[in-house]
Amino acid sequence: MMTGLSTTLQEAAAATQDSPDLGATLMTKVMDAPYVEIYKWKLTLPQWEPFHIGPLSIDLSITKHSAFLMLAGLLLVVLLPLVARRFRSSFSDRAPTGFANGVEAFVLYFRNEVVRRTIGHDGDHYTPFILTIFFLILTMNLLGLVPYGATATGNISVTAGLALVAFLTIEISGMRALGFSGYMGTIFYAPNGMGPVGRGLMMVIMTPVEFLGKFTKPFALAIRLFANMTAGGVLLYSLLGLIMVFGHLTLARWGIAGASVAMASAILLLKIFVAFLQAYIFALLTAVFIGLVRHAH
Repeated sequence: MMTGLSTTLQEAAAATQDSPDLGATLMTKVMDAPYVEIYKWKLTLPQWEPFHIGPLSIDLSITKHSAFLMLAGLLLVVLLPLVARRFRSSFSDRAPTGFANGVEAFVLYFRNEVVRRTIGHDGDHYTPFILTIFFLILTMNLLGLVPYGATATGNISVTAGLALVAFLTIEISGMRALGFSGYMGTIFYAPNGMGPVGRGLMMVIMTPVEFLGKFTKPFALAIRLFANMTAGGVLLYSLLGLIMVFGHLTLARWGIAGASVAMASAILLLKIFVAFLQAYIFALLTAVFIGLVRHAH
């Protein structure tokens, strides 16, 4: 027994010295990079020198995450018009089936249960925008689950860009619905029914709160999506990395490998659910914020 324990300890010491750096491996899988890994090869993406506009430095080089962002957009540009064509051909024949039927279910659900319930029946023209956000985020999330794929929504720049578009849409829709004076009332808040002193005091207290609230909403959208998708990737690769760390332990090799693969498979199934959930939450909250600012009362 003592001999077996000594052998196990020696293998553990050797594994500690010879095992790869799991932290560095995790970072290469989760972080952005100027290349895309395909099996054993690294496909270098186009890189350009940044150009400057005053103090700003703008780099338009293509990275792994931006490449998968463009791939997600390209897939939607190709697939959704085919679905729309299927809709047009089915109006005089029969209901669409397969993938087109699934898309129709999402479209009807978001129009009836999300847009109309949060924005109102007069907000149906926001349905294409909400659906675009949902399908784009969902496609980026799912592309991170395919072999050699990358989750573009695990990049804070991508989620911040989506949140910025949502922020501009929210505020512009509020200006159009309320007018300039009505919109400014959503910042300089003074409740009706109070005396002049109370209204002035409430305005002093609530104006900074309401102003900051304009920015905390898109900030929360960006951080929530980024954190959830990054955490899922880190957890998945960490579980698989146990094989790398303890692969030199002869006595426990197959047990650790089996447990690692089983847990990683469960996490992968959970990530599929999270991919849909996070896309839905982002689209739903965007619709809610549009409804709130359009109906400030």
